[in-house]
Amino acid sequence: MFRREFLNRSSLVAASSTIGAMSAPVLSMEQALTVKPGSAEHVIFIWLGGGMSQIDTFDPKQRGSSAERKPGTDYDIIGTAVQGVQVCQHLPRVAERMDRVTALRTVHHEMIDEHAAAVYWVHVGRPVSGTIQYPSLGAVVSHQLGNPESLAPAYTVIGYPNVARSPGFLGAHYGYLYLTDLESGPRGFSRPNYVDEQRVERRLRLLDSVRESSRERLQHSMLRDSQDEALSESLRLSGKQFMEAFDLKTESPATRELYGGEFGQRCLLARRLTERGVRFIEVAHNLNFVNGTGWDTHREGQQNQWTLIRELDQAMGA
Repeated sequence: MFRREFLNRSSLVAASSTIGAMSAPVLSMEQALTVKPGSAEHVIFIWLGGGMSQIDTFDPKQRGSSAERKPGTDYDIIGTAVQGVQVCQHLPRVAERMDRVTALRTVHHEMIDEHAAAVYWVHVGRPVSGTIQYPSLGAVVSHQLGNPESLAPAYTVIGYPNVARSPGFLGAHYGYLYLTDLESGPRGFSRPNYVDEQRVERRLRLLDSVRESSRERLQHSMLRDSQDEALSESLRLSGKQFMEAFDLKTESPATRELYGGEFGQRCLLARRLTERGVRFIEVAHNLNFVNGTGWDTHREGQQNQWTLIRELDQAMGA
């Protein structure tokens, strides 16, 4: 149903139901504000840097042509598992699973031509203001839900670090673990091949003696306590049990092929991390722009946008 038809029908329904609505029972404020708690325990937040075109993906209005300057989507429109809901032709796998998708088609903003500010707003929920650095969505989840497992961080970013993703005033404890290289995992957590287990044990014994000495000399020091906590966290996360999550070679070739290329492999890793207990994982789609511009599509980028949509469809469909 197109927007114009929907509005026409809605106005007729509204007019015919006015009298009945007057006599309908009024909900109390307490009833109106009652919200059932969510059941989700993990979040995989897919970041499409540059912004996905809604009319070319989940909200196509009609067939058009950007080359001929005709309004509408550049692609054919297909049906989905939900009657009356349509998406573009390059989302066939998602279309089959649309009954599991909640697509918000009414979101809007007033941000004009300012990417950095928009990135901050989406992650933090408010514009940049003064000297207060507010926490990102992932940091809030980390703060509220914490670590479900002792061997996993609460908040992970598979992409580049950015102030919009920071813990803000919540503090570094609720910050993120990040990585960009799927082969080596988080930077600084993988040891070189020439450092064997015996050498690691010697280093840890030396480190323990230094830490014990600092505890005796710097009692009741918040700085030392914070540093000691961060060090314990890094040692815990660099352990074999958690680092095994980053070894995608343990997945079958069929599974890896199901998820697709570079972006799909990041989504596969995100799934593995949730299985280890990570609460919130942000997965950046276009680390290296495969169509030249990422989702901020102009000129050639718009012509090649379908490559991005197909990548998204394959990973989400898996």
